[in-house]
Amino acid sequence: MRSGVIAQKLGMTRVFNDAGEHIPVTVLKLDNCQVVAHRTKESNGYVALQVGVGKAKVKNVSKAERGRFAVAQVEPKRKLAEFRVTEDALIPVGAEILADHFVVGQFVDVTGTSTGKGFAGGMKRWNFSGLRATHGVSVSHRSIGSTGGRQDPGKTFKGKKMPGHMGAERVTTQNLRVVQTDPERGLILVEGAVPGVAGGFIHVRDAVKRALPAEAPVPGKFRAAGDGDDVAQVDAAQIDAAQAEQEQGAEAQNGENA
Repeated sequence: MRSGVIAQKLGMTRVFNDAGEHIPVTVLKLDNCQVVAHRTKESNGYVALQVGVGKAKVKNVSKAERGRFAVAQVEPKRKLAEFRVTEDALIPVGAEILADHFVVGQFVDVTGTSTGKGFAGGMKRWNFSGLRATHGVSVSHRSIGSTGGRQDPGKTFKGKKMPGHMGAERVTTQNLRVVQTDPERGLILVEGAVPGVAGGFIHVRDAVKRALPAEAPVPGKFRAAGDGDDVAQVDAAQIDAAQAEQEQGAEAQNGENA
C-alpha cells in the first residue's frame, strides 16, 4: 500500500484523446509535496507517512511545529496529512513526491471538503418532491410537509431529513481515472469532478477498489532531499541498503575514534 499525496484543486478543463473525443478533467497541483515524518509500529503502533504541502508563514507556525519541521529539514508546511502505508512503502523524510507517482490510466480515490451551500430547504438538500403546485396548496409549494407528528409517537424522530446546513462536508469520490501527469509543473489531471472549491486541498491516493497497475512505482516516484533536479525511483531494498551502509560507516568511525 503506497502513500497518497495532498494536491490543490485548480479547476476544471478538458483534453482530447487520440480519437478526438473530449474528456472533462480536474487539474490538481502538487506544491512541493514532501514527507515530513514517519509513523512506526514501535513508536506509534501503526505505519504511516506524514506529508505536507505548500509553504506556511513562520509567524503562523507554533514553536513546537517549527521544531518538528527543523528536525525533518523541510520548510514549514501549509497543510499536513497522514497516509497509511505498508512497511515496504516508506519514503525517506524530506523527499518530494512527484506528479508521476501516479501513472496514466490508473484509478485514484480523491477526498476533499465539498462546497458549502449554506442553509438549504428540503427539496435542494434531500431532493424532496415538494407539495402540489395546484389545488389545495398556497404559498408553501416547496415545504417538506408533515414530519410524523401524529398521536403516536407524537414527535419527530431524530435524524429526520429536514432543511438545514448543506455542504462543507468531507466527501470521497472513488475510481477517478488519471488522464495525464506533468511532473515538471507538478500537475495531475483526473477524469471527472473532484469535491471542493478551486484552491481547496485534496487527498489523492490509489483506488482501494481497483488493482494497482504493474508499472506504478513502488514505494513511489520522488526526489530525495539534496538531489536537485535528479529524479530517482527508489525501492524499499535500496533504502534498506543505504541505511545499512550508513550504520556500518558510523560503527567504523566510532571504532577508529576509540
